[in-house]
Amino acid sequence: MIEQAPIIFAPSLKSVIWGGSRICSYKGIPQPDAKIGESWEVSALPGHESVVESGPYAGSKLSELVAAFGAELLGDAVAERYGGKFPLLVKFLDVCHNISVQVHPRDELAMARHNAPGKNEMWYIVDSDPGAKVCVGFNQKISHDEYELHVAEGSVESILAEHESNPGDVFYLPAGRVHTIGPGNLVAEIQDASDITYRIFDYNRLDSEGKPRELHTDLAREAIDYEHYDNYKLAPVADTVTDVELVHFPHFCVHRLLVDGTMDLHFSTDSFTVLMCVRGEVRLRYAGGEMTLRAGRTVLCPAVLTDISLDGKATVLYSRAN
Repeated sequence: MIEQAPIIFAPSLKSVIWGGSRICSYKGIPQPDAKIGESWEVSALPGHESVVESGPYAGSKLSELVAAFGAELLGDAVAERYGGKFPLLVKFLDVCHNISVQVHPRDELAMARHNAPGKNEMWYIVDSDPGAKVCVGFNQKISHDEYELHVAEGSVESILAEHESNPGDVFYLPAGRVHTIGPGNLVAEIQDASDITYRIFDYNRLDSEGKPRELHTDLAREAIDYEHYDNYKLAPVADTVTDVELVHFPHFCVHRLLVDGTMDLHFSTDSFTVLMCVRGEVRLRYAGGEMTLRAGRTVLCPAVLTDISLDGKATVLYSRAN
């Protein structure tokens, strides 16, 4: 039987063209020479698997734990629905330069093209510089022909809905919603376990070999939701609400906790729980012991760990699969 204790994974740092140096200082870890744009906190994607950092399973990959413990780790309902696969991917992003304008396909299209699930995601703005922005969705009703013209002219950014980004803001990005993140944003990103991204525009940047970075405009065309919506940012949640559900996608949901003192949490055995501390510090207590969860740290609680206690002052995100 799996240990009834949170599992800590070593962060997998990704050097990307738009990355910076904020993630490492935020997490309190050494900064490598390369600019780091992503820290993959919990992932079972092939080639990008999380490895246990310490404890009885140190050195094991997440997929190995899933294979060994099944529903004890994943949860009864999750193991049945996803055929023994871990369905989420959890990251921190440090955006020092614009990421590409991009879109992710829905499940049906991704399965038909790539034999893989699509990608819904959410952003929680952990920190941002004054004037920092993100673009999510369109700022007007757009036809397919008008969209194609903007792509051809390299002006697609002009038709995107621009939003100020402030700490605590939440953006909901179902598959098909065009988006980009501007510089000066530190973001917690929770998404389906998929790495399928179609780049639409990349600011004419060159890769490490001096060649234009690959675009996927033809693939993106069918994946885009061309509808215009009134609001793409979730309404602010009052600081008096200690536990609130931020998003509920078909495959996962995310809650925000405001901990000030002691808070007891009780979960069902239907799903695992991922805890991300995005601000402050708490003492996490469970039947077998306790640990400190600081800003920038993430733990995976197996489904059999149904009762935990948080003590301290912090903002914590917790995610569960549906």
